[in-house]
Parts: sequence; structure tokens; C-alpha cells
Amino acid sequence: MKLLLFLFLFISLSVYSQGSIPYAKIERAFKMNQAKEIVSFGKDKMLVSILGKEGVYSKSQATLVLGDFFNRKPGDKFKFHFKSKESADGSFAIGKYFSKGEEFRITIHFKKMGDSFKIESLTIERA
Repeated sequence: MKLLLFLFLFISLSVYSQGSIPYAKIERAFKMNQAKEIVSFGKDKMLVSILGKEGVYSKSQATLVLGDFFNRKPGDKFKFHFKSKESADGSFAIGKYFSKGEEFRITIHFKKMGDSFKIESLTIERA
């Protein structure tokens, strides 16, 4: 009986976590100003808009653009305060990023691709 319960629990958790958005990893990457880690959760081409300047970038270009923002505005705090429901089309989340007394609103749109969600767009604007 315990074996059946263990197998059921194991299968349930692995199926649930397979397609979920890695919010905790993204939050940690923002707190640590890890542009490459954030972009690793993105599509091959993603829309990045930072303080009104936007473009569609490859992962390597997006890493440079986001890294430049982090160099200019190093963060000390980030937290998602809204996460939409995950659907067959995608999802989005809104968070707050703090840098030297400044507050920024981060909006991330995720696209469902196969069994996982990838960042489709990332917007940073003053709060």
C-alpha cells in the first residue's frame, strides 16, 4: 500500500512540475542580476522592452541587453506579485524590481511550447 501511495505521489509531482513556470528560479535570477539565467527560460527570439526601448532579440543579444540594464540598475530585491493562470496559450506574471531606491515593474509573458513555458516577452518600466 505504501509503495502504491509513493508511486502515485511521485507521478503526480513529476507531471505537475513538468510544464510549470519556474517562478522561483526567475525570481532568484532577478535578485542576483543573472541575465543569462533569465534569458535561458526564453524562446529563441524574444521581445525585450527596457524603459521604452524595445527589440526582438536572440538569446545572446537579450542577455547583453538585460545585462546592461543590471549593470546600470543593480537590484537588491525582486518579487512576483501577480501570476496568471497557466493555460494552453500561455501565461503572464508581474513583479517588482528594486535598485538603489528605484522601483521597476517587470512584466513577463510566457508562451506554452510543447510541455513547457518559455518567456516570449519581458518588459521593464518605471513603477
